[in-house]
Amino acid sequence: NRSSTGWAQRGQLSFPVVDETQASRHIGLFKHIVIDTAARPTREELTDLLAACDLLIVPSIPDALSIHALLSMTRDLNVLGADKYRILLTMVPPRPSRDGQEALNLLEDAELPHFKTYIHRAAAFQKAALAGTSVEQVKDGRAKIVWEDYVRVGKEILGE
Repeated sequence: NRSSTGWAQRGQLSFPVVDETQASRHIGLFKHIVIDTAARPTREELTDLLAACDLLIVPSIPDALSIHALLSMTRDLNVLGADKYRILLTMVPPRPSRDGQEALNLLEDAELPHFKTYIHRAAAFQKAALAGTSVEQVKDGRAKIVWEDYVRVGKEILGE
């Protein structure tokens, strides 16, 4: 939802954050570039993103309304012939909730490309956003757990 720019302006991240209009100036400078889009890109925006990226990561939280919107977006992606996207479940509530596993099962049953790892919900994200730091830098017991979630997602991207 294009929140990364505001996040970066509040503190000091260990990487530059620019809006999508400035991204083309940075393409040759970095091995990996993340583009933070609107929460629900249009079909035209999806076409542009797919043409410009190696992997489109589609985040979703595991609740009924979000999954419904996600399924609508995947229909658009399929119409566009997208084959380089993966769904990432985020803000997954801790156990005993089964929301994360149930959403993963739904993605598997629908044969949609997704990460096996999901990102747990934690107050560390709000703390990091307010401080303008990465979750890794937050002094919170759960911060290390959710940082490790992202490390595992990174390993999945790299095929490790």
